[in-house]
Amino acid sequence: MKIGLALGSGSSRGWAHIGIIKALADLGIVPDIVCGTSIGAVVGASYLSNNLENLEAWACSLTKFEVAKFFEINMSLNGFIDTHRLHHFLNKYVASDNASIEEFSKQYAAVATDLETGKEIWLTKGSVLEAVWSSVSLPGLFPAIKTNDRWLVDGGLVNPVPVSTCRALGADIVIAVDLNGDIVGKHFKKSLPPKKRSGMISKINNLVREYTPSIFDTDENNESPPNLFDAIASSINITQDRITKSRMGEDPPDILLSPKLARIKPLEFYRAREAIDEGVKCVKNNMRDLNAILEVIDRE
Repeated sequence: MKIGLALGSGSSRGWAHIGIIKALADLGIVPDIVCGTSIGAVVGASYLSNNLENLEAWACSLTKFEVAKFFEINMSLNGFIDTHRLHHFLNKYVASDNASIEEFSKQYAAVATDLETGKEIWLTKGSVLEAVWSSVSLPGLFPAIKTNDRWLVDGGLVNPVPVSTCRALGADIVIAVDLNGDIVGKHFKKSLPPKKRSGMISKINNLVREYTPSIFDTDENNESPPNLFDAIASSINITQDRITKSRMGEDPPDILLSPKLARIKPLEFYRAREAIDEGVKCVKNNMRDLNAILEVIDRE
């Protein structure tokens, strides 16, 4: 019996995947197949690269300032993420540039979306880094990446929780992690107006710097419109939540883990410890269903 683990998209809430993987391992449940979308692809690849402990330590050391440094404007206006800093992070905590998926001891797939055709793309061979980067390229924040002559973006647009991918790769039992089940419309916070500065590029950079602190604003008693990042993230969350419900209705997992993460905003990556602990708690809350899997494993 092959166990598949479908790690869903969810931005900063994806650190919960770390807690879930470790808690499952403590129970003796180790997946044979790992499929991830967006942040799920990141954590899944880090796990199979034996980097999960390092990733957890780094994530838990993040501060608001460290997260804010990942955001920058470039002249082409194709995204807000500092790609050089992102590349360094992926190299250190996920995989090296020359690491290939074929080297993993378990089957792995990262889900991405073909920007031209809208088709779902499963990346199961080749560069780990390209696969992860393709899956995590959230439109509006990350630039699209060209892989095999296709421009690819975040897989959450087509398959936020890749249950179908696990089954296609041969999983008999699928444990799915849905990070977005309770968060739609719950993370709008106060926006801060940008300061007035001279010069076009200066104005754009000031806009980003002024909006970036508002990612972490906790004042909920306001009538201001959602800030730029909240509007992008919430729009995508709504889409992904609807797609997830539709796809799971057609192809439900054997066990669905839905950690309660509504309190964590999409870009609050510095709240890793909370998300990881919630992942562990979610596993404990689903022990009845997980024990059924353990019984199957024991019989095998």
